[in-house]
Amino acid sequence: MLIRWLVMLWAALVLVAPAQALTQAQARALATGDSASRVATLNELVAGGVPDAQAAALIQALADDAVKFTDSAVYIVRDGKGIDPVTGAEAKVPESAEDVINNNQMRTELDAALALAQLQSADARQRLAAVKTLASEPDEAKLPLVEKAFAAEQDAAVKDALGNLRFALRLSSPDRAKRLEAAAALGSVGTPATKLLLNERLQAESDADVKSALRAALERIDARLVWGERLGVIFTGISLGSILLLVALGLAITYGLMGVINMAHGELMMIGAYATYVVQNLFRNYLPGAFDGYVIAAIPVSFLAAAAVGAVLERGVIRWLYGRPLETLLATWGISLILMQAVRNLFGAQNVPVENPAWLSGGVTVLSNLTLPYNRIAIIVFAALVLAGVSLMIARTRLGLFVRGVTQNRKMAACMGVNTARIDTYAFALGSGIAGLAGCALSQVGNVGPDLGQSYIVDSFMVVVLGGVGQLAGTVYAALGLGVLNKLLEGWQGAVLAKIMVLVFIVVFIQKRPQGIFAMKGRSAEA
Repeated sequence: MLIRWLVMLWAALVLVAPAQALTQAQARALATGDSASRVATLNELVAGGVPDAQAAALIQALADDAVKFTDSAVYIVRDGKGIDPVTGAEAKVPESAEDVINNNQMRTELDAALALAQLQSADARQRLAAVKTLASEPDEAKLPLVEKAFAAEQDAAVKDALGNLRFALRLSSPDRAKRLEAAAALGSVGTPATKLLLNERLQAESDADVKSALRAALERIDARLVWGERLGVIFTGISLGSILLLVALGLAITYGLMGVINMAHGELMMIGAYATYVVQNLFRNYLPGAFDGYVIAAIPVSFLAAAAVGAVLERGVIRWLYGRPLETLLATWGISLILMQAVRNLFGAQNVPVENPAWLSGGVTVLSNLTLPYNRIAIIVFAALVLAGVSLMIARTRLGLFVRGVTQNRKMAACMGVNTARIDTYAFALGSGIAGLAGCALSQVGNVGPDLGQSYIVDSFMVVVLGGVGQLAGTVYAALGLGVLNKLLEGWQGAVLAKIMVLVFIVVFIQKRPQGIFAMKGRSAEA
């Protein structure tokens, strides 16, 4: 009981004791001499947890390589002016002053000292960052200060991180019981950094029981991390599937409903991406305060730009080639080359930079090894909204009724008074506009260049054929299925073999079921 009261009294005195003022001898010892003596002086200055203002300024200056010294004095050099680290007064730096050189060990200790001081910050984010810095280089000598910070911490996330740091520091303790306790506790943390720490300790550990505990902890961490990897593959597959869906939705109209093999579909998507780039630059130059909203403005602009080009393409070329698939394929392929060269002449052959707005930057951390990027989540949501809009338009609007009527029986629709030529233009422009929306979305996750469309045209045709020509539901299933399958195979056989295996799968599937996942029914199948 007496020992317990003495320990509590010591802790109280440490918590309320004023920081020791920096002396000239300490400043010189911290800046000169060998690494061991400098580290000892540094530990002396931070022994109370928070160094005084002068000591903290000197430590920060050393970390910034902004300190010079002579035989008799030390100087902090900021903006060409010298400052005495003890008094804080301005001082002239002699020409003979030398730069303080910090090796890797000293830099690590300086970062740790700054992190220990940062543990007392009023900002929880700064305290959490300090914990991460200390966890990167665990040192048991800092355990008393971490324990003190843990006892005083009120924020739940920071306290949890400090608790894990306590066990990480105990791994190097000479006390076998502490090492066993730390190994058992860290096994439930389940982060890649903890796994690395346990592996490093396993290599240095000599006690058989502690080694066994470390191996058990690593097995538990691996079991937790594998779920993050699996979920990450599934999310990446769904993200890729959403991109394929956006690209293939427009093609499902121009090819699936109208029967036009449009090899320029990828270039229409490229036009949507460049339209987004132009809108971004306009916002940056004329509305910098509203820059984060440029993506919202770029959505209708990219749709209209691609739709306009699509309408001109249909009126000028495609209308003369209906029912002649080979000629349509060759003509649209030539148009794709013309569009790519036009973009090269206008914007240059190099990729152009498209910046994510602040609300699409970063991600949400689901597991320790699984972070879902906001821009990928936004694309999944955007693809779902575009799909819903296209489905409603095709099924519930007058234009959708005319499109379905013309594609199923053109002559009968014309007899009923439908202007089939105008509907062809509207439908092709709609499919082209959806391709532009795909380009707008792709600009947020990849490079924007003249060859953008070439990377997706084959995949989008495979999605439409696999899903069933003219079937939007089949396009959805095929896009998501191919996206997830492709990512699963990439993790197993690599990107190149995964593409080949997916292509072989589609060929075999079409051989067995030529109509795709969903077959047309009724008069559509007879047309």
